[in-house]
Amino acid sequence: MPKSLQAVLPIPGESISFKGDADPDNKGVNDPEFGAYSYGDDSENIPVNRKALGGKSINDYTATKETIYFFEDALLPGTKVYLQRLLQESDTKKFLPRQIAESTPLTNDELSEILKKFSLKPESKGATYVKNTVKNCERPEMRGETKYCAASLETFVDSGVSILGKNIKLLSNEIGDETKNPSFKIGNGVRTVGGNEVVCHKMTYPHAVYLCHSIVGTEVYKVPLVSDDGTKAKAMAVCHKDTSAWSPNHIAFKILKVKPGTVPICHFLGRDTLVWVSN
Repeated sequence: MPKSLQAVLPIPGESISFKGDADPDNKGVNDPEFGAYSYGDDSENIPVNRKALGGKSINDYTATKETIYFFEDALLPGTKVYLQRLLQESDTKKFLPRQIAESTPLTNDELSEILKKFSLKPESKGATYVKNTVKNCERPEMRGETKYCAASLETFVDSGVSILGKNIKLLSNEIGDETKNPSFKIGNGVRTVGGNEVVCHKMTYPHAVYLCHSIVGTEVYKVPLVSDDGTKAKAMAVCHKDTSAWSPNHIAFKILKVKPGTVPICHFLGRDTLVWVSN
């Protein structure tokens, strides 16, 4: 293994800690659990917002489980949300230099070499995460989607520029270490930061890999939050205006009890998700 590659690995072999925004089985928008939300058989019973609760007022809703998908009209001051994923430990793994990253492309053809490079046994849990990251990076784009995977900072930036142009900026969630309670209320000042975006999910991998995609008809919001412990944060949320290309079995439709292409569907982004927007 090249010395410069060893330097970026936190722990060699099967002891690697895989933490990130993407579920290992996430196969994209047409997967029922796209968005890295997996809640088992009780997904239909998860409270989301007042509209999904049959018209109950915001004050009647006590958030007791992770807020998953919700309707756009819930982005109002006072709406209660529970965002455990927003407080998860941040994934600090770094990008590889471009030359090293490109020496082993994220393709199924290179899978054996990738596992060997990171000393991962094919049947190990770490290998499962690697395989699924590769699968996500190789999956076909859905209708209206532009997608790429970036394992180096250069690719991360260059690909964003190729989609949005040079006049862009990078946004992230803003959460201080002092925020410990995942129960929040939406504060004043929710604002849209653009409908021309590239959302980048940090994948579960031994070094930094982002799966970035731009989906036509997506609006990005910066959402001020006030935790029950009194601390403040700002979270990124996206609303998908056109879900007609999504699988009818998508978990969002089960939670919100709507059909593809009928209403905008929104969700908050994970702790380490980054968003390119036009400046």
